[in-house]
Amino acid sequence: MKRSVFIKIFAGYFLLTCGLAGAIFFFSYRISRTYYEKTLADDLEKLCSVLLVTATPLVEQQRFSELDAAVKRIGPSIGTRITIIGPKGEVLADSEKNPATMENHLSRPEMIMALHGGLGSSMRYSTTVQENMLYVAVPIRKDGAIAGVLRTSLFMHTINRMLEDFTDAIASTALAIMVLGLLVSLVLSRRLTRPIRKLSRASKLIAAGDFNVRVFLDNNDELREFADSFNTMTGKIRGLFDEVSMQKQELDNIIASMNEALLVLDQDSRITLANDAFRRMAPDQPLEGRFFWEIIRVPELGDIVKKVRAGHGRHIAEVPIEGSTFLCSASFIDRKQETLLVLLDISDIKNMERMKKDFVVNVSHELRTPLTAIKGFVETMLDDSDGPSSRHYLEIIKRHTDRLINITKDLMALARLEREDELETEPLDLKALIDQVLVLYEARLQEKQLALQLDIDSGLSNMRADPFKIEQLFINLLDNAITYTEQGGITITARREQGQALITIADTGMGIAAEQLPRIFERFYVTDKSRSRKFGGTGLGLAIVKHIVLLHQGAIDVESTPGRGTKFIIRLPQ
Repeated sequence: MKRSVFIKIFAGYFLLTCGLAGAIFFFSYRISRTYYEKTLADDLEKLCSVLLVTATPLVEQQRFSELDAAVKRIGPSIGTRITIIGPKGEVLADSEKNPATMENHLSRPEMIMALHGGLGSSMRYSTTVQENMLYVAVPIRKDGAIAGVLRTSLFMHTINRMLEDFTDAIASTALAIMVLGLLVSLVLSRRLTRPIRKLSRASKLIAAGDFNVRVFLDNNDELREFADSFNTMTGKIRGLFDEVSMQKQELDNIIASMNEALLVLDQDSRITLANDAFRRMAPDQPLEGRFFWEIIRVPELGDIVKKVRAGHGRHIAEVPIEGSTFLCSASFIDRKQETLLVLLDISDIKNMERMKKDFVVNVSHELRTPLTAIKGFVETMLDDSDGPSSRHYLEIIKRHTDRLINITKDLMALARLEREDELETEPLDLKALIDQVLVLYEARLQEKQLALQLDIDSGLSNMRADPFKIEQLFINLLDNAITYTEQGGITITARREQGQALITIADTGMGIAAEQLPRIFERFYVTDKSRSRKFGGTGLGLAIVKHIVLLHQGAIDVESTPGRGTKFIIRLPQ
C-alpha cells in the first residue's frame, strides 16, 4: 500500500509527540511518587524521634501494657501505625493489633537495619494488616545498648490518595501536549509536503510530455533552490527533447528516402524496423514483429545473420533474391543485441560486369587470331627483309604485336579466373612448385646477376591449394620482381603462422611510390609506363595475382619504398 510523504511526516511528528508526552507522564509520576515517599519517610523518622521520648522509659521499665495502651491511643490520633518490638523480634506493643497474636518481626528488613543501630526503612506487603505499607524503624537505646525498636508505618493507599490529584494534573498536561503536538505536526507536515506535492505533479506532467510546466515556491530554503533547479532542468530537457525529436525526424526522413532496403532484427530475428524501400520488396504485408525469413525466404541471408551474430562484427556478401542480386551489409549492435541489414540492388551492376566480361572475352578471342596472323607475316617479312630501315620498322611492329598478344592472353586468363568460382585444390608441395617456376627464370636471373634466396618451411609440403593458379601467382610476381630489379636480389620466404601459409616475395628494385600503392592491383595500372612499354608489361599481372589470392580466401598486402625495393605479403588459409 502506497503511503504519502505527508502521512509519513505527520505520523513521525505525532509518534514523537506521543512518546515525549508519555515519557513526561511516566517520569513525572515516578519522580513525584519517589519524592512523596521520601518526604513521608522523613516525617515518620521525625515522628519516631518524638515518640522515643514516651516509649523509651516504658521499655526500660518493661511496662509493656502501659506502652501498648499508649500507642493505641496515639496511633489513631496521628493516622499512623506504631509498633514497639523487642530486641529478639517479639512485638511489645502495636496501635492496630494485639501484640500477643502477632508473629516475630526479627526478619523484617527495617528491623534488621534498626537492630544494627541505623535507620530502617522499607516498603512492602504487611501480612498482619494484609496491605502494602511504608515502614520506618529506629532503635530504642538503654545505656548504649539496643533495648528495642520503635517502628512507624503508613498505609500505601494513603500515599496513593495524595498522588491521585497530582497524577490527574500530569495526565491533563500530557494530553494537552499531545493535542498541541498533533496540531503542530499537522501544520508542519502540510507546510513541508506542499512543495513536494507541487514538484510531484510537475514531474508527472513532464513525464506526460508537457515541458512548459514550472514550479514556483514562496519558501526561502533548500526546497526553493530545488524548485529553481527543477525549472532549469525542465528547460534543458525541453531543449534536448526538441533536439532529439528533430534528429529523429531527420533520421526517419533519411531512412525513408534511402534507395537501399534497411531492416533491423531483434535478438530473436524478429523485424523491429523496416524502411519504405524494404516494404516495397514485400508489399501488402505486415512486417513488424515477424521473423525475417517469413518475408524473404533466402538461406544465404540467414547464414549472413548467423555469421554476424557469432562474430559480433560486420559482414558483406551478395544475396540472390527473386531473380535480382543484392549486396547485403550486416552489422551487429551490441548495446541492444540487434542486427542491422542493408540491401542494395546491384542487379544492373552485375549485368554490366557480366556484359563487360563477355565483351573482354569475345574481343580477346577475336583479336587473338588476327594478331597471330600479323605476327606470322611480320616474322616472314623480317626473314626476307634486307634493308636496315625496313627491318627496324618491322621489329617495332613485331614488338607491339607481341604486347597485344600478351594483353589478350592476360585478359582471357583474368576472365577465366573471374568465371571460375571453384578451385581444383589438392595437396601441394610449395617448395617443389617454386623450384619449377624458378627454372623458367634462371637465365634472366643470371643475365642480370641477381641473387635469389629461398626460405621455405618444411611444414608447407602438404598445403591444400590449386597448383595451376598458385603457379600463375608466382610467375606473375617473379616476373615483375626480375623486371623491375637491376641489382641486389630477390628473397622468397614461406612459413606457417597461426594456421595460415605466410608467403613473402621481396626484391631490391626501384620500388613503388606511396600514393600509387592503393592502385597497383587495378587492371591496366602501371607505375612506370615507359618501362612497362619497354618490357612489354600489360598491367594485368597483379590483378590476376589478387584474384587468385581471393579465390583461395586469402589476403595480399604490399610494402614498398622507392629506391629500396618492394615486398608482397600473401596469406593463404591451410
